[in-house]
Amino acid sequence: MLEGMKALFDLPEDTKNKYVSPKPYRSYSGKCSIVPLHESFGIDDPHCLDAAQAFTNLLWPQGNPGFCETLRAMSSKMIELNFLLLKMIFESFGMESHYNSQFEDSTSLLRIMKYKVPPGGSSSDSAIGLVAHTDKNALTILCQNGVQGLEVQTKEGDWVQVVIPQDAFFVVVGDALKAWSNGRLHAARHRVMISGDKERYSCALFLIPKEGATIEVPDKLVDKEHPLLYRPFSFADYISYFVSKLSHDALETYAGI
Repeated sequence: MLEGMKALFDLPEDTKNKYVSPKPYRSYSGKCSIVPLHESFGIDDPHCLDAAQAFTNLLWPQGNPGFCETLRAMSSKMIELNFLLLKMIFESFGMESHYNSQFEDSTSLLRIMKYKVPPGGSSSDSAIGLVAHTDKNALTILCQNGVQGLEVQTKEGDWVQVVIPQDAFFVVVGDALKAWSNGRLHAARHRVMISGDKERYSCALFLIPKEGATIEVPDKLVDKEHPLLYRPFSFADYISYFVSKLSHDALETYAGI
């Protein structure tokens, strides 16, 4: 998958710009002044054959069945792992019965990303590849080509680089799961800082609450030591709010009590 991504991003700019979507964070992005080293595509439910074929056939009109199958198979495995981890989280809280109603029918978004070598290469200072943010979804699984750059902010405010082996996955809790857990799970702010003379390729599979989902803290997760932190809210409305505000503390502002 990571090897095939190079051919994808090496396509002509006009070809890549054909991939557009009315939904945020899906269309091809490669000319953003805030993150000039970053390129990305976002694909909804790429484990479905129709979605994988629609993506590859648009960018390779002559067809690219090899990349199409790799995209579908890799996404399927990442989704399977995502659901497994989510079930384990629910079980750890003794909340197995809530899994079906909250996240069983979740959808997915795969973001395929490239980070270019910064001007000056290995002799330059680190440059911003992706600005600091929290994920808005439930759970994210990330893999990369071995070129580091991901940093996570500690609760004390320090930034720490996360070293991810090429054959490993990195798991990120999103705002939706943080809210559902009444803050017992932490949605860490993270960013990408690029240095060196090698391009960084990564892909992230986002598990997204199903259409019409309401994120609500279960009564069992509220007690004297854990007072209620978030009101019930529509996940779709929260995303619309974030896209309009782009606030780093969107969850607290939108749903915090």
